[in-house]
Amino acid sequence: MRMRAVMVGTAVVLALGFQATTLHAQSAPSWEMPSDDQRCPSKWGAGDQLGSANLMTPETVLRAARLIRTGQVFELGDVLSNDPNVSYIPPGRTFSVYPTPVNVRPDRRSMASETVVTELGQIGTQFDGFAHQIWGDSFYNCFNYSDVVSSRGYTKLGLENAKTLMTRGVLIDVAALKGVAMLPESYEITVADLEQALARENMTLESGDAVVINTGWSSLMGKDNAEFRRAPAGLGPAGALWLVKQDPMLIAADNCCIEVQPSPEGTSLPVHLISLVQHGVHLIENLRLAELAAARAYEFAFVVQPLKIMGGTGSTVVPVAIR
Repeated sequence: MRMRAVMVGTAVVLALGFQATTLHAQSAPSWEMPSDDQRCPSKWGAGDQLGSANLMTPETVLRAARLIRTGQVFELGDVLSNDPNVSYIPPGRTFSVYPTPVNVRPDRRSMASETVVTELGQIGTQFDGFAHQIWGDSFYNCFNYSDVVSSRGYTKLGLENAKTLMTRGVLIDVAALKGVAMLPESYEITVADLEQALARENMTLESGDAVVINTGWSSLMGKDNAEFRRAPAGLGPAGALWLVKQDPMLIAADNCCIEVQPSPEGTSLPVHLISLVQHGVHLIENLRLAELAAARAYEFAFVVQPLKIMGGTGSTVVPVAIR
């Protein structure tokens, strides 16, 4: 079954002029996690818990505000629902809403509320904090798992440290570059793809940007969730390493997990490790970008506020792009 999928995907790639090498058999790793003494302390210093959020400054906000000219707002988040025909809920995670019974009485005020049972940190359109990924026994900035884990969450790197982030957002529309509505399955976005898409849009990345990548895969969310998570196109290690060198505040995409699946090198979620553990750059997964891409809104003010979950690994969010 997997062989058939690879063969079909390769045929599509060749037909569209993509780099067929992205779907070849796994090769020797092009990236390996540096040792603790090589990657720590982070460039923001020993003990830092903010990572790329350190780039959030008054100047960053003012730069973003200057991009708002029409007042048009694009909501980029998914709806939270346990209906698979509406939302994407990752396997093994849950989201359920239970209305509290209401005693409705004539000519009297009543109050409605609900109980929500969910894994709130890693569901829907999700913001990944630095407690989300571990290499061996070590997090971002070499915080040790056994030192920071507790029965109430993580005592370091929790989402209570997350800031409201407002910065310049740049859409890198790789699907449009390739002339397709959706990149083929397991297509690895290359450095050349990123550079060419930016050139096509007449955009240049700047320090502190929110980098937003359109693959077209969000069109499957709430329609074919099994296909959405099975073998998405996305970043590989080379593309991720190139992006973190541009000094972004965050990297976001409209696919499951930001990165290409399965990993072309066999490493489990290498882009997560590069971004969250090695370099301290936040990720946002499962964006809905169809409207933004259709409007060719390549530059905008990007705003997101993670929930301040004490000791949490991440947060469901509804990011907005404003231009």
